[in-house]
Amino acid sequence: MDIIGKKYIFLTVSALLVVAGVTTIGVFRFKEGIDFAGGTLWSLSFERTPPEETLRQFFSSDLKHDAIITRESGGSFLLRFNTISEEDHQQYFIELKDKFGDVRELSFQSIGSSVGSELRRSAILAIIFVLFAISAYIAFAFRKVSKPVSSWKYGVVTLVTLLHDIAIPAGLFAVFSHYLGVEVDTNFVVALLVVMGFSVHDTIVVFDRTRENLLFSKNREDLNAVVNQSINETFARSVNTSLTLIIVLIGMYILGPATLKYFILTILVGVTAGVYSSIFVASPLLTVWHDFSGSMRRKG
Repeated sequence: MDIIGKKYIFLTVSALLVVAGVTTIGVFRFKEGIDFAGGTLWSLSFERTPPEETLRQFFSSDLKHDAIITRESGGSFLLRFNTISEEDHQQYFIELKDKFGDVRELSFQSIGSSVGSELRRSAILAIIFVLFAISAYIAFAFRKVSKPVSSWKYGVVTLVTLLHDIAIPAGLFAVFSHYLGVEVDTNFVVALLVVMGFSVHDTIVVFDRTRENLLFSKNREDLNAVVNQSINETFARSVNTSLTLIIVLIGMYILGPATLKYFILTILVGVTAGVYSSIFVASPLLTVWHDFSGSMRRKG
């Protein structure tokens, strides 16, 4: 397959997807969960499930505390409201039992706004650190390959590829936040980190074969030919390895618990984007950079 010969088509598709992802993030924003915004999540199960509106009116009228209530499977409800004290928590639970009979508390989670802000800052720093740490490691690992491409360029291309792989699922998640009310929490950050780890693995496979071919190829100055050969030699391995994970993720999404569906979906979309980028973005981008640098040198 002449992938490098059609590189501008593949790169254009990727660029459009990234622009779409970044645009949706900028327009819709993320709806922050209590992990980042602070607040209280309370999961309750009722023996005799009341109507959602009745439960909402009970909190607003009787308890004088507005709550965002979401009905879940099995007759349970997930309640979200501002942070409440433990004293209020116990008092509300007693009044719920008096009003609705047998009520079971499945979980109670309360996070202050200052703690949420610290978690948000730590999550952003973690993503930034991982991005640059991976790129620096790639540049170091490829230090023995300096011709015709400098080793640091492998690191920069890897960084761009990783940004591509997280921008697409993040943009999709922004759409979910806006239209479905899906909240961003620490699970979302973990999902992005998993995507980066898997994506860089596939990219390294192709880059490593390129490095080997550059070291031993007699035609090493023709980078386009060497890279295209390397992609074709690793294509089946990359697709087959990724396909096994994608099949597992699809199964988990269909059969797994509802609480993890968006976590799994984020990984699924990110991994799919990573498979595409490792073959059709990373290596073609390396050749584009090399061709551009060569034309600039000739003009100079």
